[in-house]
Amino acid sequence: MIALAIGAIVAALVFDFLNGFHDAANSIATIVGTRILKPLPAVGIAAFANFAGPFLFGVAVATTIGKGIINPDFVTLDIIIGALAGAIVWDIITWVLGLPTSSSHALVGGILGAGLAGAGTKAVIFGGLQTVLTGIVVSPIAGLATAFLIALLIMRIFAKVKPRTVNSVFGKLQLVSSTYFSLTHGANDGQKTMGVIALILLTQGVITTFSIPSYVILMAATAMSLGTFFGGWRIVKTMAMKITNLRPYQGFSAETGAATILATLAWAGVPASTTHAISGGIMGVGAVRRLSAVRWGVGKRIVWAWIITIPASASVSFVITWMITGLK
Repeated sequence: MIALAIGAIVAALVFDFLNGFHDAANSIATIVGTRILKPLPAVGIAAFANFAGPFLFGVAVATTIGKGIINPDFVTLDIIIGALAGAIVWDIITWVLGLPTSSSHALVGGILGAGLAGAGTKAVIFGGLQTVLTGIVVSPIAGLATAFLIALLIMRIFAKVKPRTVNSVFGKLQLVSSTYFSLTHGANDGQKTMGVIALILLTQGVITTFSIPSYVILMAATAMSLGTFFGGWRIVKTMAMKITNLRPYQGFSAETGAATILATLAWAGVPASTTHAISGGIMGVGAVRRLSAVRWGVGKRIVWAWIITIPASASVSFVITWMITGLK
């Protein structure tokens, strides 16, 4: 049983690594898209900020993931392993396809599907699930609206300033906004795995009540930052170049708007999607110039990927958990 628990923790850290790998685009898409930084230094900054994020924003999101979707009293190692397997499989599939889906909601779907397979509907906390679904709806819409307003305000203020000067100023400011977004990315996505590892420790009696030990924060933050550093180019290309062509002030607006929404939701304990927030932000700043500046066909493809993430990962996790429990 101890070996199985260790294996489950390793699987959780693998998911965290893949989360950083898969979502590296979220942290660096706009700063690469505006050509302020090349991918390697950009992802280096993102990795450091992703590591620091969970230490700055607390563990409210980890608590929601750990005991807000499935009642901890019903959680077993089989359920945890099934949940992680479903989330990892879906992350790999969408990475291969180059789709910027949410690793956060892949994990939520995994937990939901595994919980249903292992314990039934009685284990589901529907109030917590509603909180998660609220984050799904709020993060892209709020990210789009906030980024749109920031970009519009900048356009009004700098209307008579030469474009070269504006690009120079906001090129430098993007270093700040990109770091800010990476911090909130780490705070939101980094906490998901912490909640899962805490559940494993709870099932094994290592902790007697649900809490997030400091060493769990350290392990999860390290795994995510390494994943971010080694993140691939596939999704960066989609996020940075296929939705709309970005200028530095737009990159700054998208990152600042999305990060502000994520920071607010992190403090509230709502497990929002960084993918949703930054995608909405990029669409919002693109629409400031004209609606046709946004490639809505790409956006539509991304939205459909969002919609199917939780059902798809839940289905995979349900089947895997059912197989695991059936073999015993």
